Amino acid sequence: MANEEIIEELDGLDELEELDDVSAEENTGSISLDSSKFISDTNPFKKCIFPVFFINKKLKILYANQASEKLFNGFNNISGQYITDLFGKFFNFEDIRLIRETALNGTNGYCWQGEVKIKSREMATTQLKVFLFPFDINQKNPDEFIVMFDDVTEENRSLLRSVFMSLLEASKLKDNDTGQHITRVNNYSKRLAMELFNKKGYERVDADFIDNIGFLASMHDVGKIGTPDDILNKEGPLSDWEWTVMQEHTKNGAFILSTYPHPMAKEIALSHHERWNGSGYPFKLEGDMIPLAARIVSIADVYDALRMKRSYKPALSHKATLDKMIESKESQFDPALIDVFYNIAGDFTRIYEDLTDHKV
Repeated sequence: MANEEIIEELDGLDELEELDDVSAEENTGSISLDSSKFISDTNPFKKCIFPVFFINKKLKILYANQASEKLFNGFNNISGQYITDLFGKFFNFEDIRLIRETALNGTNGYCWQGEVKIKSREMATTQLKVFLFPFDINQKNPDEFIVMFDDVTEENRSLLRSVFMSLLEASKLKDNDTGQHITRVNNYSKRLAMELFNKKGYERVDADFIDNIGFLASMHDVGKIGTPDDILNKEGPLSDWEWTVMQEHTKNGAFILSTYPHPMAKEIALSHHERWNGSGYPFKLEGDMIPLAARIVSIADVYDALRMKRSYKPALSHKATLDKMIESKESQFDPALIDVFYNIAGDFTRIYEDLTDHKV
């Protein structure tokens, strides 16, 4: 960036800081007679399904309706804060500048629209279309504005995930003994992640982490789409060279999922067969070198595999499965995660029974 551009951007930031330099009277967010009617019990936006803010010229939020309070549940005390303070880090600098210019100087007829992704630890990433327009469209120099949000998260997420679900369905055709396995692994992984949410040392486990692992866990074996059928569905143990070929499904899966916009997808596919003691594959990672999401999915995957009847093994009971996994606590699995898993194991067996393919 050229020196001139840096100076210009810093000047713009100084201008934004001027929003905080208001008098005590302005800081109370004085409300006009018309806007007082707006924030009363009879205002038309109170029960509107669209999240709505009512702001003044300084971009201070004077009112947030019920829908917006629900949408932004990870943000405390919305009313009374400035949009630039509350959401400034989520907008790019140019959008912040344009919003300010719109409110102060009437750019584009005091109207602005754009998009933003907002999140907090308690709130998964939410993609919003944002519309700003005057409260009184007939006023030549308006002092109050409506900010309306349109949540398009689910629409965009469904479109993205449907593409990868197609790949998953294709991989399931290759391995006809999975049944509800991938759905259960999703549920186990999400439940374990939820249990970590408020535990010290797991601050990275936020709402996004929980939401993502609840979908991406199912993709852990998508790389098997490249595994030969005679190896994938062979009855009995694999030979050494067949086992080498089978292990390649982790790398194949990571390649397939490398285009997914969140790195968790690739991490799970690549590392869910790594072991805590470094004896796993494909790269013999050990301990915390193994991504947390992969360590979680490893527990979910093995629990379900042990519970399932396969052509080469009988199904184990819930208790027998727990005993077997506890034995591998410090060799195959993250010991701390196994302790957490053990405490909520009752939820795992309920998930298995609700989605079981066949009874033990």
